[in-house]
Amino acid sequence: METAVFCVDSSLFETESCRLDIYASSFLKMSRSRLKHGVLSVVVDGKKSKLSVKVSGGENVEIQFEDPVPENILPQDIPLQILYEDENTAVINKKQGMVTHPAAGNWSGTLVNALLFHWGCDSVFDASTVSKDPRRPGIVHRLDKDTSGVIITAKNKESEDWLQKQFQEKRVRKEYIAIVKGRPPAASGNIKTKIVRDPKNRKRFTTSSDPDVGKFAWTKYKCICSYGQYSLMRLRLKTGRTHQIRVHMRYIGCPILGDPVYARKDSLFPDATLMLHARKLGIRLPGKNEPSFFEAPVPVRFKRILKVLHEKWEKTVFAKETD
Repeated sequence: METAVFCVDSSLFETESCRLDIYASSFLKMSRSRLKHGVLSVVVDGKKSKLSVKVSGGENVEIQFEDPVPENILPQDIPLQILYEDENTAVINKKQGMVTHPAAGNWSGTLVNALLFHWGCDSVFDASTVSKDPRRPGIVHRLDKDTSGVIITAKNKESEDWLQKQFQEKRVRKEYIAIVKGRPPAASGNIKTKIVRDPKNRKRFTTSSDPDVGKFAWTKYKCICSYGQYSLMRLRLKTGRTHQIRVHMRYIGCPILGDPVYARKDSLFPDATLMLHARKLGIRLPGKNEPSFFEAPVPVRFKRILKVLHEKWEKTVFAKETD
C-alpha cells in the first residue's frame, strides 16, 4: 500500500483555491483517472476528506493508494460449484473461506483466480475484455471471505455494466440465512441505522446515532425458528454496506454465531465459523426483462449445528420459511 504525504503549496495555483484532485494529479505526476480508481483514503489536516475538496494552501494531505495490480495474479485450478452459466454470466456458490477478489495479503486462492482458470485466461491481464478493473475481472458484487453462498459474475464488459447498474440502483434481491446467538425483539422487523467504521477498531463497523454521520443501512429480518437462545434467521438486504448483516445482528442483540469480529466465542460451539450464508439472489440477466432467481443449498455446517440444537432444545417456530 502506497501513501503520499505532502503540504499544499499555494504558489502553484493559478486561482485562490484548487480542487485537491487537480493539485495532487499535477504534484504527484499522476493521471486523475489513476487517482480516482486507485485511492483508498484521503486525509486533510487530520480529517477524512475527499479528492473533490477545495484547498487553498498550507493543508497537510495524506493519500493512501491501492497496491498496483501485480503480474502474478494467475489462474488457479480451484473447484467451483457453478449454479448457472451462459455466455454472459456465471453464478457461483462461493465456499466459505474464499476471498472474492485479490487484494493485499490475498493475491491467490480467490474467486478471481478460479474464474481466470475457468475462462482459460493466462493471467489477470488476459481478462481485459471481461472487465474495466484488472484487479477484479468479472466481479460485480462481493461476499465477505467467511460468508458462503450465491454470487453472480460477469463474463464481458457489457454484462458487467448491466449487472452493476442493478446493484447500484438497488434492484437486486439478496436473501441470507444466519444462525445467531439470541432471540430477536420481534418475529420479524426492519433494522434501519447509519453504519460507520468503528473509530476504536478500523477492521470493524458499528452503528451511529448521529443522523449526519455514516451510511444508511436497511436490513429486513424474519426469525424462522429458535432453539433455546439460538435462532435461525432469514435476512434481506435493502442496502449493501460492508458487514451490514453482521453489524445489524449485533445491534439487536443477536450476534451471528462464529463471527470472529462481532461476537464472542460460543461455549456450546467454540469451533463454529461464521454462520452466514447468501441463500438466494434475484437479478435480471443481460437482455432479460424479468428477474431470474438463483439459490445456493444450505451448507453442511448449518445442518450440523441445527442438528445439535434440535437435539438439545424444543423448536419454537415464529415464521414460515417461505413467504
